[in-house]
Amino acid sequence: MTGNQCGSHIENLKRYSFDIGMYRPPSEGGSLSLLIRFTRNCPWNKCTFCEMYKGEKFVYRSVDEIKADIDAVKAISDEITAISWKRGYGGRIHRDVGMAVLQSDPSFYTNQCFISVFNWLASGGRTAFIQDANSMIMRPPEFVEVLKYLREQLPTLTRVTTYARSKTLAQRKPEELQEIRAAGLDRLHVGLETGDDELLEIVRKGVTSAEQIEGGRKAVDAGFQLSEYWMPDLGGRERWRQHAENTARVLTAINPHYIRSRPFVPRIGTPIHEEYEREGFHLSSPRERLEEVQLMVKNLDVTSKVCFDHAMNSWTDRRGGLLFRQDYEGYQFPDEKQLLLDRIQEGLDVDESTQMHVRDVIGIRSL
Repeated sequence: MTGNQCGSHIENLKRYSFDIGMYRPPSEGGSLSLLIRFTRNCPWNKCTFCEMYKGEKFVYRSVDEIKADIDAVKAISDEITAISWKRGYGGRIHRDVGMAVLQSDPSFYTNQCFISVFNWLASGGRTAFIQDANSMIMRPPEFVEVLKYLREQLPTLTRVTTYARSKTLAQRKPEELQEIRAAGLDRLHVGLETGDDELLEIVRKGVTSAEQIEGGRKAVDAGFQLSEYWMPDLGGRERWRQHAENTARVLTAINPHYIRSRPFVPRIGTPIHEEYEREGFHLSSPRERLEEVQLMVKNLDVTSKVCFDHAMNSWTDRRGGLLFRQDYEGYQFPDEKQLLLDRIQEGLDVDESTQMHVRDVIGIRSL
């Protein structure tokens, strides 16, 4: 899909608009990060499990385009802040300021640019997420230039994050990554999915486990905070053990700051869903999935935070509550490893019939 090209009418300045994509990690939405698009869609776009960006062409945006979007964000921000001062709120951004703007122009109710910037300011204007799927594909000097410009124009930012591919990180020179980090990019979100080479090839991830390790270590060494995402049950019943063991092996070698669980769902319209429909792919039961998580966690030797910050991590405990904490900071390893293993065992002791099966959520779009 293309993003929402949306115009702001604040004080009739209709030229102020910027491009907003659809996808971001939950931890960036929950913190009300500013969403700003440096590239459009995905330059790889071949993974058999992924429905994001399908049918859309990758677009490498120019430095001038990106700077124009940053200028638009700043213009909208400046106008909202000016209204706050004019109304006697001292530059603070809250509901009354929003109502004052909406009274002047009710079209802002449906204006995504205004809503995005207003929510970002109301939350403190501290974080931004750069879209779309792999910002690291940008030529390093251009990436550095727009990152510096972003930081200069929006000085309240304390954290800037983006998606990146392991393959691209592995291809970047250490000094290039260091320059990008110094320019103001703080955190990388990487879809590891699995560390098993056979499974990586089957799902057309376009990377090897060795490249995953190389890319991840380069990112950590360059000073980035690194979030790595893995998919329980991506190997189905056929390959669950090798998936868990090799994923733990790769993550242990990387030792990222965060490890985030995203249980696999065969999304409608993807090749792997077609395979599932033909019964060529067999989903694990909720208990089997949890056994896979248990094996992966047991094999982890990291100092990472292991997180279950997504609704698909929906196993329940003996009281019927969520088995795992679903906050963005997760379980600190190694200190809370045994606590997490104890929680997993409790989930395994619960009657499986009470656990949600992935068949019940196939087709639901996830972020």
